[in-house]
Amino acid sequence: MANSNKPVARLSGMSAARILLAVFFAVAVIAPVVALLLHLASPGALEVFSTPAFATSLGNSVVSSLLGTALSVALALAAALTLTRTNVPLRNAWAIVLTLPMLIPSIAHGMGLVYLFGSNGIVTNFLGTSWNIYGLQGIVMGALLYSFPPAFLMLYDALRYENCQVYDAADIMGIPKASQFARITLPYLARPLVSTVFATFTLIITDYGVPIMVGGKYSTLSVLMYQEVIGRLNFDSGVAIGVALILPAIVAFVVDLLTNAQGNLAFSVHPKRVGKSAGRDVAGWVLLVALALFLVSPLAAFSVVAFVVKYPITMTPTLANIDRALVFGMDEYWLNSIVIAITVSVLGAAVSWLAAYVSARAQGGFGRALHLVCITTMAIPGIVLGLAYMMFFKGTPLYGTIGILIMVNLVHFFASPYLMAYNALNKLNASLEAVGQTLGIPRRRMILDVFVPQTLGTIIEMASYFFVNCMVTISAVAFLANVSHMPLALLISDFDTQMLVECAALVSMVIFVTNVAAKVVFAAVKRTLAK
Repeated sequence: MANSNKPVARLSGMSAARILLAVFFAVAVIAPVVALLLHLASPGALEVFSTPAFATSLGNSVVSSLLGTALSVALALAAALTLTRTNVPLRNAWAIVLTLPMLIPSIAHGMGLVYLFGSNGIVTNFLGTSWNIYGLQGIVMGALLYSFPPAFLMLYDALRYENCQVYDAADIMGIPKASQFARITLPYLARPLVSTVFATFTLIITDYGVPIMVGGKYSTLSVLMYQEVIGRLNFDSGVAIGVALILPAIVAFVVDLLTNAQGNLAFSVHPKRVGKSAGRDVAGWVLLVALALFLVSPLAAFSVVAFVVKYPITMTPTLANIDRALVFGMDEYWLNSIVIAITVSVLGAAVSWLAAYVSARAQGGFGRALHLVCITTMAIPGIVLGLAYMMFFKGTPLYGTIGILIMVNLVHFFASPYLMAYNALNKLNASLEAVGQTLGIPRRRMILDVFVPQTLGTIIEMASYFFVNCMVTISAVAFLANVSHMPLALLISDFDTQMLVECAALVSMVIFVTNVAAKVVFAAVKRTLAK
């Protein structure tokens, strides 16, 4: 009798997981987006598409995004090739330096450019120039700062796992290096490049942090949406612009889905044999140094501006800005961000891992449908998701609480950790559940004793991803936060509006230091658990 109850318990446990996941995605993803799309039917929303402001902002967004994407992807490819195709030393250290901009909000990048190249900027005053940072050039420079790191990581990972044995064969056959690059490397990179281009374009066109800081009169769709919703409370315009911003994200999602469905051309741990070439290595070193200086320069500017009396009038060092920022509640907002980031790290890792287990290891159509819904969250820009949440949850007990910030961040950053877990679980033996069932081991014990330990490193990486992104995001929470539970990143724009640029720089440094400390802690935990 006891044995006959075990299959029922396993079935009910999996059924409960499916029901919980179905309810979660219905409430947290499908319903808010549907509510947003239904609101598009209102006459006020449809009229927005014919306004001169929309047309101008659309054109500006496309131009700035195309330029930023071209520059970012080209430099990312050059950097990735340098680290995988030259003998430049300290490759891991260079890779870390080139991704440091991911640890601060995009609005901080725009602010850093003002500190450096504005009318009273550090570089401007030092060189005695009068170059204008505001407008298209500023947006493109800012877009490069925050879109380069993810583009670099995508291409760097692709090149690290290329099947390099084919190059050995090409060398034996006497094929010139230029021909090898054109006939082997570029075809291999075709799919990763397409995915990187679309992902970078989407990242740039949906961001409002940089344009709102350095755009000036060069209005973009994301800034227009922010101004309409926050400044004028014009939700019809916000909905229309939000739908327009979803379109490039959907295209990027479909392209990425199609290219990933075709699979990678190869996967190999066979390293590339790099010949000696002093000129090539020196050129690669110069490129890396130049990129590092540009990418880290805003952080250097923050460290200067945050600790002076009054930038740029009185550059005397001081610690008084810490007290000024604390008076405005920096410590409380930092604590809000920590609570949100830790909660999302724990819940996000658990929910995304559970969803990955159900979709990767369970049989039937539910798993396939769940997988599609999970990766579809990638196609919803943060600023659009925030507006959808505001419209759908307004008037509910969840609205106006820290809980809605936790939920929107969990959904906003869900796709990447989910895919980490999905890929890790798919690598495990497909017969593990069948073996467990044969031995009479409940599925719950299999999960806790086998699947979780085998993917523990991935789970730590998932939690780290959630934490860092929750600390830097502004787009997903801009429409939902209030004074009582506002995340620290939103305090940057508040300080800048009040002309407290020193405090804004200090907040950016606090976020950066917090994320660096978190990355160190997560890495230490991962190393400890791996022993």
